[in-house]
Amino acid sequence: MKTAACVAVLSCAAVLAQQPRVENARMETRAVAGGLDSTFRGIVAAQSSPAWIGYSVPMIPGEHQMCCWNNNVMCGCSLEHRNGDQSFTVSNNQTVKLEGPRELVVLFRVENHQTDKIRTFTPDCNLDAGGLPFIWLTGVTPPESIRLLLTMVKELHKGDAATSAIAMHADPSADQALEELVAQSQPEQVRRQAIFWLGNSRGQRGFEIVSRILREDPSDKIREHAVFAITQNKDPKALEVVASVAHNDKSPHVRGQALFWLAQRAGQKIAESAINDAIANDPETEVKKKAVFALTQIPGGDGVPLLIQVVRNNRNPEVRKQAMFWLGQSKDDRALAFIEEVLK
Repeated sequence: MKTAACVAVLSCAAVLAQQPRVENARMETRAVAGGLDSTFRGIVAAQSSPAWIGYSVPMIPGEHQMCCWNNNVMCGCSLEHRNGDQSFTVSNNQTVKLEGPRELVVLFRVENHQTDKIRTFTPDCNLDAGGLPFIWLTGVTPPESIRLLLTMVKELHKGDAATSAIAMHADPSADQALEELVAQSQPEQVRRQAIFWLGNSRGQRGFEIVSRILREDPSDKIREHAVFAITQNKDPKALEVVASVAHNDKSPHVRGQALFWLAQRAGQKIAESAINDAIANDPETEVKKKAVFALTQIPGGDGVPLLIQVVRNNRNPEVRKQAMFWLGQSKDDRALAFIEEVLK
């Protein structure tokens, strides 16, 4: 009996630990019965006045503190607008944790029998509900949460907030949901959001999906966005994929964008090699000029010697002119000395 009581207390404490700290609210806790979707729809159907519905699910690892900040200090968040400010000051007596939050708090604002807003927080964030009802759901599973959010994207067009919330779930079904959202049948804005979060948050599986989009998607705009998304992925082969796009993509604009993002990582030889290859061999002068600009984005001025080489050796006068222009803009002593040499 004593053991069972301890288990019950620990289970209760675990549930409470997952809840956010909510002020100025009419709190109510409900257990999910018959599935999250039916429970959620039942509450929305009965709720004509404004209210908040929320629950928590396990979150992907990492530093993902979601709250309101003021001068780099975490404040509380007002769920309802307070004179245009969504934050409020809280006492600085919170426990400092050595690891990032492990739970994601998903909140839905409902009014007039429909959802009008989705917000996400971590449990360490104090929330002010503005005096509204706050219905906290227990027993929510990650797959159920992801299916509900996926419905929000597809049916209710709550794309940005719902998509980012899906990406934060520590569950494989989040990858499947985001893959659905990048399908060519989805609106472009939805696809762009899903691609970004796949690259940014979904690890190896996200890398695989975004890489496939870069190889196969017919939309130049989507492939351009996917280039940026894959640079946010930690897979060691991400830079190789971007270099391949810079060399092989059918769109000059996409190749140029790939070169730009490569320059941000140009401390690695593969990036500098791809940029120099484009300057020497790309069939489009405009891409060559973008590659020249990419050299100016190399950190620490390391692109200046490469720009000087372009002026000395490249056969295309437009490309040499572009390189000379950016040398003049650099204000680097090596560039100024070279320009003086040319003038003499």
